[in-house]
Amino acid sequence: MADLDRILSAVDRGLDRSVERLFELARIPSISTDPQHRQECRKAAQWLTDDMGNLGFSSSLRDTEGHPLVIGHYPAAGHRPRAPRFLFYGHYDVQPADPLGKWLSPPFEPHRRKENGVERLYGRGMADDKGQLMTFIEAFRYWLEAEGSLPFNVTVLLEGEEESGSPSLVPFLRANTDELRCDAAFICDTGLWDERTPAITTRLRGLMHEELTITGPLIDLHSGLYGGAAQNPIRVLSKVIASFHDRNGRVTIPGFYDGVEEPPPAIKRQWRALKFSDSGFLRSVGLSVPAGEKGRTVLEQVWSRPTLEINGIYGGYMGKGTKTVLPSEATAKISCRLVGTQNPRKIRAALRRHVKSLLPKDCRASFGGKSGNPAVVVPENNPYLRKAAAGLKAEFGRDAVLIGSGGSIPVVGHFKDVLKMDSVLLGFSLDDDAIHSPNEKYNLSSFHRGIRSWVRIIAELAA
Repeated sequence: MADLDRILSAVDRGLDRSVERLFELARIPSISTDPQHRQECRKAAQWLTDDMGNLGFSSSLRDTEGHPLVIGHYPAAGHRPRAPRFLFYGHYDVQPADPLGKWLSPPFEPHRRKENGVERLYGRGMADDKGQLMTFIEAFRYWLEAEGSLPFNVTVLLEGEEESGSPSLVPFLRANTDELRCDAAFICDTGLWDERTPAITTRLRGLMHEELTITGPLIDLHSGLYGGAAQNPIRVLSKVIASFHDRNGRVTIPGFYDGVEEPPPAIKRQWRALKFSDSGFLRSVGLSVPAGEKGRTVLEQVWSRPTLEINGIYGGYMGKGTKTVLPSEATAKISCRLVGTQNPRKIRAALRRHVKSLLPKDCRASFGGKSGNPAVVVPENNPYLRKAAAGLKAEFGRDAVLIGSGGSIPVVGHFKDVLKMDSVLLGFSLDDDAIHSPNEKYNLSSFHRGIRSWVRIIAELAA
């Protein structure tokens, strides 16, 4: 058995050096969406490849049509091929730093400062996801320094295109299935419930995009000459959009709720015990009243219920001043967050049928939707989830909350579909970390306890 106290003490003593290594990685502007930063993305990938190589991993930089992936392997102590094998995932690419003028310190010059007694690490990628992935790499580092080897087979996969849609990931997984398939994956790209309470995300909503364009007359028309006689696509589109929800906030499209399931009673009880403030959640963004399905708490609305939202709408004249015109067409951008076993293809088909059923004469609809991702539910009785929860409880002194996420993390579905393995999602970011925004930060305590938590989780998995 490993000397856990000795490893954790080494983590505590080496924290400043761990921060220095994180800052070295964070100085690399690995912005995957901007072609001008292609070489910086490669530089970040190479930095991680070299760092894991220095730890004794068999690490390599794998080229794709986009940005490279980093793969590292470490054999179990005694090179036991039949020992359990776990995959650890993170991503080294980051969002653009704009608007630069709102940063208090340069985004790619990491900065450590204390505010109101709390030490924070500032810089782009600190919480999403360089600081997070470095928590498990640093845990491996201290474990290897103390024990000389890891207690199970480890594969590390670090992606460079997560912030730009992961176009190269699925082809890579399919081409390297035998190399990457493990007993389970651990994804460090989520957060704590609060600073003192760990969390494991077990529900991720899926996502389906659609773009709807209503076309009427052949050209834009003079509203004086044709107004009242000609169909106005904006009016038609407005009626279509208004038909999507009833007065109780439910989506009216036939078949939309097929596959939607209620969370187990035990999970609902746990969510109620969180004493989450619906009004406080909305007040922080200048709102006050939940606008989703009536009779549902905000946590239910964002964690376990599907949505249909209008993300953009345009048509006709949108410049300054006025222009008396009836537009030839009007467009709406739509997204649906999906839960349970809702099928993105079926939802898209049902939405299109619904729209077409409402079209008046002289109007037609065209669609430009993209492929979608179904929701993901990680079984709460997953044995590796329980081990991770035990490790988190040992570090934080309280049970990990099993939470949902209103957003989507497509890699979870890809691991399930391609590699046939479940994922355990845990991380150490906080709601105020300003992910994707100016002044992104990661509390020093999040980084420190993240490393310590992974050490404890490694011990639980070894047991």
